[in-house]
Parts: sequence; structure tokens; C-alpha cells
Amino acid sequence: MGKTKFDKRTFSIAISVALASTLAAACTKDGGGTGSKDTAKPSTELSEAGKYPIKTSETITSWEQINNNATTFFSNLADTPFGKRLEADTGVKVKYTHPADGQSKEQFNLLIASNNLPDTIEYDWNSSYPGGPEKAIADKVIMPLNDLIDKHAPNLKKLMAQDKELEKMLKTDSGKIYVFPMIRPENGLVYRGPMIRKDWLDELKLPLPTTIDEWETTLRAFKEKKGATAPLTAAYNNELNLQDAFIGAYKTANRIYLDDAGKVKYGPVDPQFKDALALLRKWYAEGLLDKDFALNSDGKAYDAKIIGNQSGATVGLLGGGMGKWMDTGKKADPKFQLVAAPYPTLKKGERAFIGQREFKYAPAASKAVTTAAKNPELVVKWLDYAYSEPGKMLFNFGIEGDSYTLKNGVPTFSDKITKDPKYNLQQMVAQYTKPNGPFLGDENKSFNTYPEQDAAIKIWEQTDAAKHVVPTFISPTVEESKEMAKLKTAIDSYKEEMFVKFVMGKEPLEKFDDYVKQMKDMGVDKMVKIYQDALDRYNKR
Repeated sequence: MGKTKFDKRTFSIAISVALASTLAAACTKDGGGTGSKDTAKPSTELSEAGKYPIKTSETITSWEQINNNATTFFSNLADTPFGKRLEADTGVKVKYTHPADGQSKEQFNLLIASNNLPDTIEYDWNSSYPGGPEKAIADKVIMPLNDLIDKHAPNLKKLMAQDKELEKMLKTDSGKIYVFPMIRPENGLVYRGPMIRKDWLDELKLPLPTTIDEWETTLRAFKEKKGATAPLTAAYNNELNLQDAFIGAYKTANRIYLDDAGKVKYGPVDPQFKDALALLRKWYAEGLLDKDFALNSDGKAYDAKIIGNQSGATVGLLGGGMGKWMDTGKKADPKFQLVAAPYPTLKKGERAFIGQREFKYAPAASKAVTTAAKNPELVVKWLDYAYSEPGKMLFNFGIEGDSYTLKNGVPTFSDKITKDPKYNLQQMVAQYTKPNGPFLGDENKSFNTYPEQDAAIKIWEQTDAAKHVVPTFISPTVEESKEMAKLKTAIDSYKEEMFVKFVMGKEPLEKFDDYVKQMKDMGVDKMVKIYQDALDRYNKR
């Protein structure tokens, strides 16, 4: 980065001083996870593209998050059964640096400000680098990968040739491919939604709620007849994580979204958003919505409400929510049962306007190759292994005969993984696989241990989210990014501040128009236009 103006403008000398101690703490035990720009290049005999193991004596360096479940056993990916097998299969030794948990953003910024980049960095280059991937390439931080993939990554090249929409997702507006992507399988796009205590519904002889009115009746029954102190709860991390459940019933969203005509809108200034706020305000006042929802950033407190019979409904994850809570809840009460509920609508039989749905390309867990890479061809060949058939099996399932076996040709996690008396499924799997990262996801991979989880996906995917969710990989221009940096953080912060005040009754809803005017004055229309222009360019790629 020394040859660019980015670090000089954005990062102070104090950050550079802090860099030395921070990165040292994050490095591997044998000395560091970042590459240097030495002119000396080790002699390397590379095998033919797509052939493994590669004959090389080089070590490459990778900066990436390590899964929290894996850290139950190992502090570094190189020491895991997955890391050791990946090295054996590819022939490439890798020195990993992992940012401290909860400090990824800060340590990424420090890393970019340094003159000591690793060969590859796994991060969200779309939203986390000022100016996005086009600017990162212009700043000589990462390199365009078109030619390298064409010559040295036959597995990813084949996938892109077969799926032009995927190829389009991986490019900037100027046509530069900038990452090796995490590719979700079709059945991995939906994994979060409303869920409710089915044992309570059965006891109270209530149907599974589908409309806002039915939900209100159910939540009231949970409060009055089951003693629930927080009938509906949800996680809170700078905003109430309802994933547009309940709010979406009013044909809007608690974020940027696309309307029925495909135009970008900012939901929190829609007229109908006021109706959604009125509903949540009413539920809060009546004790149907968790009175302490803004304190639910602590995962333990949130979990305690679900499994401690304080709450009977939430919006949560399939594995880390429903599966985890069922495991714990059933130990205390064998009748404990959570099931998925449809995203609620205003009218019976309506299809939900929006819900949680991801795209096949996941920017947050994809890898770019930096300009510091001494041998980018080797890095690209190593990365391409994840898209080969054996690589796909390793990244998704681990080691055959150890973490999984084939049953009628279908990979199935072994009893060693699924029946450990001390550790849960996610913890065991994380030692042998890479739960998130640049690889091709497999539709047979599942952490589901209950039939209720299998059923949940089919229920939650019954929304029009595919039409209304804005792609996360559209690319603002450098100038647009500068403008966005001034606008979005302040707008979103003000929105959430007012959201909480409106719901809690600290601000009267009569002030909604004043709130919208303030949003306009803050530049919300400019922000929407930036999204719209970026989306228009994406659609023309």
C-alpha cells in the first residue's frame, strides 16, 4: 500500500504503531501470517493447472477468520484436521493469521494500512473496503484475477462458464474478477425465519399463526396462559433482528429493498413503515414484544429467554438457533418443540412480501489475492482446489472414513461427529471442514438434527424475497463510495435510534413525518440513488 494514497489519507501514524503489536498477537505460533515483498523468489516447480498435489517448497500466507466452533479445539486453522489434510492434498503449506474474535474490522483496517500484506485475504471486499473492489484494485491492494483464473484455476473457470449469473456476480462494473467466491448451494440460501413453541400451541389448542392478527392472538395467549414475560423476542445487534418478519407484512422492509417495479427503496421512510411501527409499538406496550429487546445483544441472555420459557416465539437461525435451543430445551422438558412459522402477512393466504434470502455468491467469506503475493499463480492454484470434486468434499464434509462416510453415495457425518458426548455438531464439524469460506457448497451438507429443521426451510422460502432483496455485491464507484461513507452510517444510526424510541413509546408516532423529513435532510434520497445507479450498472454487466 506504500505506493497508494489510501493509507496516507485514511490511517494515522498511531494506527501504524498499533499495527505491530496487534498483528503480532494474531499471527500463528511460528512467527507471523503476513507475506513480505521480498524480491527473492523461491524456486518452485508448479504442476499442471488442476493437478494436485502441487510440487512446491513455498509457503503462502492467508489472513482469515477462524470459525468460533473450531477454536474450541485449535487456535490456528493449520493445526486442525482440515488444515492438515488441505496441506497434504494440495501440497501447499499455508501460514494463517486469524483476527481476534470481534476485532475483524479493526484488524482488517490495520492490515490494509500496513506495508506487510499476506498473499490472500478473506473478507468482504464489497462493503468493507472504502470504494469497494474496484478501488482496492486501483489502490494496488488486490489484483484482478481474470487472466490468473483463465490459466491456473480450471475448476472455478468451469463453474463460471456453466453459470453466467455467478460470473456476473464476481465481476466489478469494469469486468474485473476480484475474488474466489463462497458459493452457496440452492438449499443454503434460506436459513433464518420466525419460529414458535409448537408444544405451547398444542396445549392451548391454537393453530400455527400465519397473519398478523393470528400472531397477536397467539402472543397474547402465551403471555396470559403460559406466563411468558417476553412472548416475542429477537436478537438485537444495532437493530432488532426480525429479518423483515412482521414489518414485511406491510410491503416494506427495515432496510434498503426493491419494490415490485424493481426500484430501490429505503423502507424506514415508507409511509407504510409507520403502520409497522404502530404494530410493534402496540405489542411492546401490551407486553407481547420483549420489553428488553434492545438488551439482547448478549447471546446468553437471548438464549435464556427461549429455553427458559420466558419467550414463545422469535426470529432465529436454523442451526445456531432452532437446533441449539431444541437440544437444550428438550433436556429440561422432553415436550419442548420449536417449529417454523411462515413470514406473517396481513391477509390470509397472501404470499409474504420479503424475508431472509441470500444470494449464491457470499461476499463476506470470499478471498482476494493481494499484490504482495510473490507467486500469485501458486495462490490461485491452491484456492482453486476448493472447487474441485475432492476439494468440495473436504471443505464441506472433511475426511472420508473419519468425519464422514458415503451412504448410498451420499456423504453423511460419522457418529464421531454427530454423537460426541461433550461437544455439539457444529463444534465437531468445524475441526474437519471450513464452515464458511471460498468453496463450492454442497446441498447434502446439513447440520439439521431434527425434522422440524428440514421443514423450516420449505416454510421460510415461501416469500417473494428473491424479487425484493438488493444484491450485496453491487459496486458503487469510488466517488459514490465516498458519498455513501458520509451518508449511510449516520442515516442507519438515526433510523435505529428513532426505531427504538417509536417502538418503546419514547417518541409519539405523530412525529413520524418529522423523522422522515430529517432523513431526507440527511441525504437518504442520495443514498437510494447511489444504490439504484450501482444496481443499474450491475444489471447491464
